[in-house]
Order: sequence, then C-alpha cells, then structure tokens
Amino acid sequence: MWQETVTLSGPYHFELALDRLKLDPLHVVDLSNKTIKVPLQENTNRAVIEVKGIGNLHKPEFLIKGEGNQQLLMERISEIFGWHTDLKKIHDHFQNTDLKDLFRTHFGTPLVLDFDPFSCLLKCIIHQQLNLNFAFTLTQRFVQTFGHEQDGVWFYPEPEVVANLTVEELRELQFSRRKAEYVIGIGKLIASGKLDFHKMKQQSDEEIASELIEIRGVGPWTVQNFLMSGLGRPNLFPVADIGLQNALKKYYQLEQKPTTAEMEQMKTPWEPYLTYASLYLWRSIE
Repeated sequence: MWQETVTLSGPYHFELALDRLKLDPLHVVDLSNKTIKVPLQENTNRAVIEVKGIGNLHKPEFLIKGEGNQQLLMERISEIFGWHTDLKKIHDHFQNTDLKDLFRTHFGTPLVLDFDPFSCLLKCIIHQQLNLNFAFTLTQRFVQTFGHEQDGVWFYPEPEVVANLTVEELRELQFSRRKAEYVIGIGKLIASGKLDFHKMKQQSDEEIASELIEIRGVGPWTVQNFLMSGLGRPNLFPVADIGLQNALKKYYQLEQKPTTAEMEQMKTPWEPYLTYASLYLWRSIE
C-alpha cells in the first residue's frame, strides 16, 4: 500500500464534485469524510484508489492511497479529477458573460471524468432517452450482474465479457432489444481492437466524432457526452440534452425550453469552455 499527498492551486471545490458523483449509486462516496474510492482497470489489473480531500476550496489538498503502479495510477487519478485544469481562468472567463452568477454559485466545481472511457461510452448508450433515476438503476443492474466487486467497489465488465453477452441476458435486466444490441456491439468493437481509446487521446474532437458516429446506436448526443465525460474535452455543449434545455429555461426564466437555434446563439460567448457551461448548468438543476 502506498500513499501520496497532492496540493493544488485553488479554487477546487471537492465537496461539490463529490456531491455530483454521489448521484451515481455505483460510486463509493463518503461526503462526511470527503472521500471517494475509484476503480481503475488496465487490461486484467484492477486497483481501488482512495482519494480524500484534506484541504479546502482555496487551498485544495488530497491524500491518495492505493496499491499497484503508483506513477501510472496517480497520472490517471490526476486526469480523472482535472487537477491540471486552471479553474480560476475558466471562472474569470465566465465573469464576462451572462453566466457569471451561475459560476459564482458553483465556484471551483471541477469536471470529473468517468473512471475509464469504455465504461463512459457504455453509460452514454445505456442512459440514452431514459430519465436519470432509471438510467442509473439500469446501469447498476448491468454492472452488478456482469462486472466485478473488489474492496466494496464495482468495476464495469471488460469488453470481452460484454462482447459475449446475449440480447436475452440484457433484456432480463429491462434493456430494450435495440439498446442491448448497441451495448454488445460496443463491446465487440473494443474487444476486437477496432475502437482504440488510447489512440483517441491524440485525436481531435472532430476525428473522434467522425469515428464514433459510424457505430450503431451512437448519435451526436452520445458523442458529445463521451468527449466531455470520457476524455475531458473542454468545449462541448450538447444542445439536444434535455437537462441543459431545462437548466437554461430555469436560469433565464423562459416560458419554454430554448430552441436549438437559440442555444447555438447563447453559447457563443462561453467558448472555448462550453463543457464547463454545460457542467454548471446541469449542477443548477441537480
């Protein structure tokens, strides 16, 4: 067992990040102790890493404990929690926009990635066209039926396992037939090496989108959410997302949800940090 302390420049509101992560029943979050246990998997190697906040908003500090390759695991933890992102710079950018009050309310909220790109893409597929509560329930059933538990933390099933599932097995969990086919198809693409997440890290958003959009079951909403939550790309704003539409309606006190054309016009001043506009708007209604 190793442990390491990380100190950042503020702001970084770890409590608000944990509050959002706790929405997913698969996440092992302890709000009172400011800790989360993170399942990390590389091929067949699994590690559970504990991240504990020991600082505050303006002087963020973390104690990380785990087993395995310390350097590689710490690099991944830093990537997941966005520890190299300058949240003050992003906050200052939005102080010159009409979202300034929203960014003051949620000051220092980081973008926290899904724990690995494969689980992120699966989650995006599962969550399509479902209300959030049932989406989380369905994902939890899927992971706890076909995944692995270690130290009280659940790991998503490996691509090879997903590739060999049957539609009938997923239908028993209340998947639609089409969604079951999409999930199995994604598993087959990853298991065969036709979809390479490591390569994606070097590609542009446009290159990744053109590759993903060819996959059955993947549309623009899924691509944008994957780029945001799977790869941490900073300038995505999924205008088709109902949550964003509702958040904008509430924030601007509109009589009805904004149209796509209106959202396209609204978002222009928020570039190049549209992902953070999306995140903070979602937070405003969660």
